[in-house]
Amino acid sequence: MKPDPNAKIRAIIVDDEELARQVLREYLYAHEDIEIAAECANGFEAVKAVSELKPDLVFLDIQMPKLDGFEVLELIGNEAAIIFVTAHDDFAIRAFEVHAVDYLLKPVGAERFGAALERAKKRLGSKSKGTSIPTSELIAAARHPARYADRIPVRDGARVHIIPVAKLDYAEAQDDYVALCAEGKKHLKQQTIASLEAALDPARFLRVHRSYIVNLEHIARVEPYGKDSHVAVLHNGTQLPVSRAGYARLRAYLDR
Repeated sequence: MKPDPNAKIRAIIVDDEELARQVLREYLYAHEDIEIAAECANGFEAVKAVSELKPDLVFLDIQMPKLDGFEVLELIGNEAAIIFVTAHDDFAIRAFEVHAVDYLLKPVGAERFGAALERAKKRLGSKSKGTSIPTSELIAAARHPARYADRIPVRDGARVHIIPVAKLDYAEAQDDYVALCAEGKKHLKQQTIASLEAALDPARFLRVHRSYIVNLEHIARVEPYGKDSHVAVLHNGTQLPVSRAGYARLRAYLDR
């Protein structure tokens, strides 16, 4: 079935400031082909709204409580075209690296807003809204090399869990997902283990096996396991396989 050419573009506004939402709302009212599906005051509301309402376009602030704009984008993936709207210009390069449609600086003028909206319409009118690369991979690639993650957001349907990396015991690769194990619970996230490894501080986390990354502070001991193999035993008793290359990296770390 072909899409209805007369169908309205469904948009969501995400900003923790009511005044900022009001400005965007008034601009959008001037465009009859746009429908405001929801307004969200924080990142948790945004993830829930995108999951439930499936909008075409999201106007997304960056610095917000609970979840910032990039964490929201990581969780909602490529489900909508994104226009960042922020008071800070130092995230612009990173925004375009994750294929945002546009990057608007507050206070946003009507003419500049209109230009961004036209870009969004062209993006939505094309065959592809964005990229086939998972957004989690793009976020990891766009992160400043010296800026490692201090928490990991995980989407569970419309719910969001925040895992502080200090509480992460280990991560296990499961095809295109990683199982994040923290405080006795496992959370599944669509992300490759390679991109997760790039996001974590190598002084705190080590890839001990092609399928496992471990929190070095949570290792109680390393034991032999069969011929030329080892296991890392965590403080909670969990045993993780350690490959030859992983054991060499682990020994190099322990011998410092």
